[in-house]
Amino acid sequence: MRWTAARPATPHSIASSTRHAAGKLRAYRQKGSAGLTRALIEALAAGGVDGLTVLDIGGGVGAVHHELLRSGAATAVDVDASRAYISVAREEAERQGHADRVRYLAGDFVTLADEIDPADLVALDRVICCYADMAALVGRSAALARHRYGVVYLRDSWLGRVGVAIENTWLRLSGSAFRTYVHRTVDVDAIVAAHGFVKRLDRRTLEWQLALHERPAA
Repeated sequence: MRWTAARPATPHSIASSTRHAAGKLRAYRQKGSAGLTRALIEALAAGGVDGLTVLDIGGGVGAVHHELLRSGAATAVDVDASRAYISVAREEAERQGHADRVRYLAGDFVTLADEIDPADLVALDRVICCYADMAALVGRSAALARHRYGVVYLRDSWLGRVGVAIENTWLRLSGSAFRTYVHRTVDVDAIVAAHGFVKRLDRRTLEWQLALHERPAA
């Protein structure tokens, strides 16, 4: 989890975010995407992505849009509240040779949504669990999806809620403003369905869940 609404930054938090993002980029270059992130990319790309557009919300190092662009997607927009992650995602796009096909926006997606065009494929990989106002985040992002909408977020389970409570207690005691949230799966699904999507894939691990929603052909 790495994305949330923008908050005032301190020199210490900026340095910490920069180190964290750089470490994630090194790991991505060494191992590529894995687990449910890999499954999310494969689900979004099923059947081919030639010429499609991508909206990667809270993209981190950019694994989702990098790999979809390599698979034939035309362009991508990456929105992230972390400037450190925007920086490493852009660096990786330049290394992979598709920087000219990606637009990077730093800030809170919900605030920036009116500036963003609809995309064929929309991804939120471990983003919903970092945002308090789930309804606004999911609603505004689903409204921009033309074809597929894929999300990875924390499972709504007693184990997940206990883990989040412990994590948030530690964050509060350490002085961090960051918080993690467990949102009800049925609520997320209902918002996406209200925008005309049908859930096509539902995969779960002990902690996380992947959902791929698709807009039925007319």
